[in-house]
Amino acid sequence: MNSSADHIPSFKRKPRAPLAIACLSAALGILAFVALHLLFPLPDKIEYSTIITDNKGETIHAFLTKDDKWRMKTALDEISPLLSTTIIQKEDRFFYYHYGVNPLALIKAAAKNLFQGRRASGASTITMQVARALEPKPRSYTGKLVEIFRAWQLEWKYSKEDILQMYCNLLPYGGNIEGVKSASLLYFKKDPDHLSLAEIVALCVIPNRPSSLVPGKNNQEIERQRNRWLQKFADEKVFTRQEIQDALTEPFDASRNAAPKLVPHLAYKLKRSFDGPVIESAIDMNIQLKTEKLASDYARGLQLKNIRHTAVVVIDNQSKKIIAYTGSADFTDTIDGGQVNGAAAIRQPGSLLKPLAYGKCIDKGLFTPRSVINDVGINYDGYAPENFDKQFNGYVTLQYALEHSLNIPAVKSLALLGKDELISSLAFCNFQQIRKDQRKLGLSMILGGCGATLEELTGLYTAFASEGLYARPGFLNAPSADRPYRVMSPAATFMINEILTKVNRPDFPLNWQSTEHMPQIAWKTGTSYGRRDAWSIGYNKRFTVGVWAGNFSGKGVPELSGADIATPLLFRIFNAIDYDSDREWFSQPPDCDIRQVCSETGLPPGEHCHNLATDYFIPLESSARACNHMQEIMVSADEKIAYCRSCLPHAGYKKKLFRTMAPEMQQYFDERGISYQKIPAHNPDCERIFRDGQPAILSPRNGSEYLISRKNPEPLQLKCRPGSDAEKIYWHINNRFYKVSQPNDVQFFIPEEGPVKISCTDDKGRNKDIWIRIRYVDL
Repeated sequence: MNSSADHIPSFKRKPRAPLAIACLSAALGILAFVALHLLFPLPDKIEYSTIITDNKGETIHAFLTKDDKWRMKTALDEISPLLSTTIIQKEDRFFYYHYGVNPLALIKAAAKNLFQGRRASGASTITMQVARALEPKPRSYTGKLVEIFRAWQLEWKYSKEDILQMYCNLLPYGGNIEGVKSASLLYFKKDPDHLSLAEIVALCVIPNRPSSLVPGKNNQEIERQRNRWLQKFADEKVFTRQEIQDALTEPFDASRNAAPKLVPHLAYKLKRSFDGPVIESAIDMNIQLKTEKLASDYARGLQLKNIRHTAVVVIDNQSKKIIAYTGSADFTDTIDGGQVNGAAAIRQPGSLLKPLAYGKCIDKGLFTPRSVINDVGINYDGYAPENFDKQFNGYVTLQYALEHSLNIPAVKSLALLGKDELISSLAFCNFQQIRKDQRKLGLSMILGGCGATLEELTGLYTAFASEGLYARPGFLNAPSADRPYRVMSPAATFMINEILTKVNRPDFPLNWQSTEHMPQIAWKTGTSYGRRDAWSIGYNKRFTVGVWAGNFSGKGVPELSGADIATPLLFRIFNAIDYDSDREWFSQPPDCDIRQVCSETGLPPGEHCHNLATDYFIPLESSARACNHMQEIMVSADEKIAYCRSCLPHAGYKKKLFRTMAPEMQQYFDERGISYQKIPAHNPDCERIFRDGQPAILSPRNGSEYLISRKNPEPLQLKCRPGSDAEKIYWHINNRFYKVSQPNDVQFFIPEEGPVKISCTDDKGRNKDIWIRIRYVDL
């Protein structure tokens, strides 16, 4: 009997050597490919033309590449389904099914080449055509092998969409035009995603014979080739019958156009500042074209006054984006500096920083709009500011000082605030030149003694339209990562806005016609020293507009002023871009309240205040000190002698109210013959008069050195501010009597060389001494 083992069938193992050899060959092939890929990296760096787009993505400016090519990058979202379908159906219908090389097409092409004895077909896929465009080589079998290797490299490194995008960007269109986007813009004046089927097919045909199919020269042949392919697509049912019929009936009348060159000043600025083939600006072309036209027309009229240039910047207050930018009235004017960018030029800002200084003073509790400031002559260590009209105004409110753009109150305010406080805020607001010069700047910066650009100043004024929050204006149509910086409180901003909104003020343009529409805006003007720059910056809820006018050469013009030259253009721009600007205005914020104040000082009313007015203030910040502009003085019965508590007699006196008046204001009234109620002379028998009220020498300055010409020596001025009860002033030079004068008279003398002691004594015996040094020079 056979065992069960005898019935078990036996199997022969199949040899596994071919499978192992195949796997090993594949591994070696992959390793060889990787090694070759590392040894011969893919030359895939493509230099594109830089293009600038507007806020809608439309191309508004384009630049040549370094090799003078128009090679504009076609974005993925610009490759429409119509465009991709046409390219793939015409060039490589199996594009999405092969790995860079179509083996069947290669075999077919090889057979044709073999039997026909010539290269009848290259079997190049889209990927292989990209490889050939990246690394052009003479047509040969070796070149084809390199092309295949590069195609594999492309497929390994990039997606199919990326390869198709590269193909669209490298197609030759004759001359210096490469890529679908370049051809679309230069031949059809539109972006690729706006092309019709007929235009797309035409652009797919031209690269086969770019030298003989030139739009504008060979349009009939291009149309014939286009229609031939459209018929082929119809036979293959690639597109609908109606789409084909519409494309066949569409005439081809394309010709080469100039590349877009809009917003040139900003375009060059963005190209220098940002990298990348496509720079997406925030420009609104509707507003840009209106602004350019107004600036150009207005500049032509100014040429009759020898004012040749204007610049304008418009910022959207909601997005904080620069939506219009005009660097000069005519960029193409090569004779008169049209290519100079006036919007980025550093100029003296005139009075444009005054609102910021006043606003910060309000925040510090130093002032409110009705606070009274003495507008009289003052000297800060040799710096004696003057008003624009060389006049003084005496008592003025902050509101009046800002409305009339008075210089002396502005300097006094900055001195109280501290210039470093203002400089710090401007540095945070990206004022580059002020940041560089901050150690050299003084009080004169509030009158324009510093450098700023129209871009920076217009950006600063967006804070007034944003409740005191400053955000750096952006050039690009992308979210900003900058955090807003608080320049002023909402309350202070509102108070300044209320002042700058008033129409009845000196800087309202005299030549503005009453029949013209007056936009609802707040605005501030500025005129630089020597009448070299005229500024006007205005804002409402929607926009902030900055206008500059002048000469790029820096030449001053007597007629140049911010009010009469820059402001009319500002008004016209607002009328053009936001005619109904009065629909919405700034509302009073919660941190701003209203109170009654004494109209004489702007302080809360005291016991003797009878003339009251309403004023804005910031609770817990604005001064709560009661007004004491009237003081009670004890005088003799005949009101000829005043007493203090030290010399007050037991009887024979009475009390009388007198206005508290600083010596500088007494001098102001005396010099102009303005009558006021003077406090009687103090009791001559009182010992206190020798401790208080000594004269202050205003000129010359104590401790200063003066250089005097030997040939034409000019005298030095002697001027003092005496006590209110002084009637005579006695001057001594080097302990020798020189002259006697009335308290407010000005004297002159020619000093000796070397140290000089100057003494000033009043008729009450009060004395003040100073020392100066004199040096004679040959001038």
